[in-house]
Amino acid sequence: MRIQGMNGKSEEPFDVEPHLGVLRRYALVLTRDADEAEDLVQEALLRAIAAAATWQSERGLRPWLLAIVHNVHVSRRRRRQVEAAATDVIPAESDVAPPAQVARVELAQTVAALMSLPEDQREVLTLVAVDGLSYKDAAEILDLPLGTLMSRLARARDALRRAVGDRAPARAGRPTLRMVSSDA
Repeated sequence: MRIQGMNGKSEEPFDVEPHLGVLRRYALVLTRDADEAEDLVQEALLRAIAAAATWQSERGLRPWLLAIVHNVHVSRRRRRQVEAAATDVIPAESDVAPPAQVARVELAQTVAALMSLPEDQREVLTLVAVDGLSYKDAAEILDLPLGTLMSRLARARDALRRAVGDRAPARAGRPTLRMVSSDA
């Protein structure tokens, strides 16, 4: 689908399909629940389509869509906090047994460590290290100064290294966490 940009010129195609995987992965990291993540992506896409005419192609579609997912998540979280305060209901968490295979267990431990990080660190780490966004794009999506983003990213990486190091036995040749993209 082609849209008319704010400057009146024909812009690049407004095609969200190539970005669905990234949006779903980011939503899953934010929500920690597959069904809720899918609902989050659906709501974000509805908002994106409704606001398609306001999208500026200079910014790029993927960062714009990720910012919408982030903003929808923040709105939902605030709404739930208000609802929880009104009803004093705390959702019960279910225990899930990890798979028996060593690699899957280590992956599950790493994901669990990622999910245990504070949300601000989890968001930054996912956008930069997992989704490969530049620091600048991630900072724009989260509406943060670049220095704040880099500080949160450093703290998130350190916390994740400590958490994974505490859970998994040290092995020679074990890959370490590395920076995926350093475009600043």
